[in-house]
Amino acid sequence: MIILGIDPGLAIVGYGVIEYKGNKYKVIDYGCITTDADTNHPERLQIIYEELSLLIDKYNPDDVAMEELFFNKNVKTAIKVGQARGVEILAAINKGKDIYEYTPLQIKQSVVGYGRAEKSQVQEMVKLLLNLKKIPKPDDAADALAVAICHSSCLNFKDMFIMK
Repeated sequence: MIILGIDPGLAIVGYGVIEYKGNKYKVIDYGCITTDADTNHPERLQIIYEELSLLIDKYNPDDVAMEELFFNKNVKTAIKVGQARGVEILAAINKGKDIYEYTPLQIKQSVVGYGRAEKSQVQEMVKLLLNLKKIPKPDDAADALAVAICHSSCLNFKDMFIMK
């Protein structure tokens, strides 16, 4: 099974593509889609949509998993990030992919075994579980890989997490 994990954002969208087979992981790709703050908002959304669509075409994941947004104190920022997240969802849906969403607590619990784990603990476990020589950088890519790992551990329960 190929899983695309997404760490949503506007300036930086982390992505991680893994193969999960027989309780073993293989990293296929990871990285970030970035948009410049000097670019107008609609164009930033278009860049995210087009680049994510290309990634979905390239890797043809069986499932797409993403982190749910947490509440942001800056309402203007939260709205813009929410719009970007909507574009990310649309890119996957338009490619016929189901979307699975996980809270940060669920992701930490499945990757580290503790829902209140520190970011550094999650990153170290991502490195270990995926048999990588170093922690993936930037952090957004490591977070996206953690989302993909979380989804792999929830496959038996995936009907509970599908976005409807």
